[in-house]
Amino acid sequence: MTTTTTPIAANLAAVREQIAAACERAGRDPGGVTIVGVTKTHPPSLVEEALAAGLTDIGENRAQELLPKAEAIKASGLAPRWHFIGRLQRNKVRGVLPHIAALHSLGSVRLADEIERRAERLEADRGTGARDPLPCYLEVNVAGEASKDGIAPEELPELLREAANRRHIAVAGLMTVAPLVDDPEQVRPVFRQLRELARAHGLEGLSMGMTDDYAVAVEEGATVVRLGRVIFGARRG
Repeated sequence: MTTTTTPIAANLAAVREQIAAACERAGRDPGGVTIVGVTKTHPPSLVEEALAAGLTDIGENRAQELLPKAEAIKASGLAPRWHFIGRLQRNKVRGVLPHIAALHSLGSVRLADEIERRAERLEADRGTGARDPLPCYLEVNVAGEASKDGIAPEELPELLREAANRRHIAVAGLMTVAPLVDDPEQVRPVFRQLRELARAHGLEGLSMGMTDDYAVAVEEGATVVRLGRVIFGARRG
């Protein structure tokens, strides 16, 4: 009897091997790294394939993709943990909030206020008691790229203080998107600086590392890596 391994299952196994090797180099436990599979432009069928291969966490960066995809997966009887990893506009919070287990892009007090307001309304509408706070990673633009979202490192204390004062937000840690470079070693200082920022503020969660640089991110302490192409292949459409 032969066992068929899907391409996504094979890719996921290779990613896990790379993470295990990076953890060994850094003296870490691979169990401390969560893989978020980013399915931008990919259909629900590939999400189902990834879940069948053992992935438990799925990331989307656009509300217009997350909502129908989450409903389709739910209709299939599956229940991954959904992560919103892109820029979340305040007018999209209402639709996104009921679906997600974590937000990786909290970058303003105004967004924190909107999350708080919408969470309070969800509590009132459902009448089921208090909602668990939403784990949120504060997005820091460590490299200072004008094309990237996120706060400057010196703005972190204020945003952290404001987010921590919101009853429906649990600050999970920090997130950054490193510059695109030819050699991932070039962005090691970016990951290292985020780790040092987190440590200075008593935070443990580090959402950092994507397809081209996740091994370096893990060596520098990433607790969450956000991986698309290396698992699912090139984006569609």
